[in-house]
Amino acid sequence: MHSVDLSEAEEFFRLHAAENPHAADPGERFSQALIEFGRRGSFSHTIEELEFGAKVAWRNANRCIGRLYWRSLVVRDRRHVRDADGVAAECVEHLRIATNAGRVRAVITLFAPDQPGRPAPRLRNTQLVRYAGYRGLRSVVGDPAQADFTRWVESLGWTGKGTDFDVLPLAVETPDEGVRLFDIPDDAVLEVELTHPELPWFADLELRWHAVPAISSMPLRIGGVTYPTAPFNGWYLGTEIGSRNLVDADRYDKMTTVGQLLGLDVDDDRSLWKDRVLVEVNRAVLHSFDRAGVKIADHHQESSMFMAFADKERRAGRVPHAEWSWVVPPMSSSALPVYHQYYDESVQLPGFLPSAGWTPPDDRPDSEPTGCPHHARTGA
Repeated sequence: MHSVDLSEAEEFFRLHAAENPHAADPGERFSQALIEFGRRGSFSHTIEELEFGAKVAWRNANRCIGRLYWRSLVVRDRRHVRDADGVAAECVEHLRIATNAGRVRAVITLFAPDQPGRPAPRLRNTQLVRYAGYRGLRSVVGDPAQADFTRWVESLGWTGKGTDFDVLPLAVETPDEGVRLFDIPDDAVLEVELTHPELPWFADLELRWHAVPAISSMPLRIGGVTYPTAPFNGWYLGTEIGSRNLVDADRYDKMTTVGQLLGLDVDDDRSLWKDRVLVEVNRAVLHSFDRAGVKIADHHQESSMFMAFADKERRAGRVPHAEWSWVVPPMSSSALPVYHQYYDESVQLPGFLPSAGWTPPDDRPDSEPTGCPHHARTGA
């Protein structure tokens, strides 16, 4: 259970009023919150406060390079939805709205916070869309990063097709129902088959990736209240897929396979064969998404956009915060302007709370929701 922090609430009301001329007087609003807290041990944000807090949380996301667009975030208030069927249905609707026929848009769906004696619903997935990983004796079919989660949902009765790209079910947990699994409809998951603009054999690898990177396990802290279930998404940066998901040794591990198909000497690192592989895989990702009409950013464009964001923050009288190792893309780093900067890494609120990664629910306390960090530049 997450506690309510009234000092954070008071500070948030002041911030809201400072940036929104039509907001309630912060002193009066704090008095209302105190009365409500005294009556039931918590208080509720207005829809306007919720929208503002969610957008500012994106603005404050130190590990995200794509924050220039923070004002465009679509905020869905679903605090009234508490049953597993409803949570799952809203997550599917989130994917449909975010996918937007390939014109991916940033969306967040906020479910209820914990109440005294009444835990809120939890999603046990790290992202709304993840591919299963089936662990065999010597290898994994699919995504090795999801092998433990896959084994857990299988123990609850789920059965996949056993391919490299089986979409995992949503695992929703509520106090009354426990954990329930929900398959995501095929038409709610837009996927892009990967081809290369010049190498016909690349299509024979039968690689694909989904369009919407929707983080679903990071709690959102707004004005003293924690929203433990708040799936949110931006859009992919090409290097997340091409430099991490498909080539990392603990993910799909296609580095050597592509190197050999390119005719490179994969035994001589000084030949820079890995660098050449990364270029071609990333070219394939960008080419394929563009050909499919699915929005994706490239690391050169997004680095420039981040510098524009940092400049806007300074002109607004705010210090731009970022974790350097997260906002610098994992390819051509020193060729990008974001590489040559130092940033204030202090954490600001409202904001998304970090989490350590997925472990089975029975192995962790209720007060520690799980998840991966913001998808930006992690290879989500």
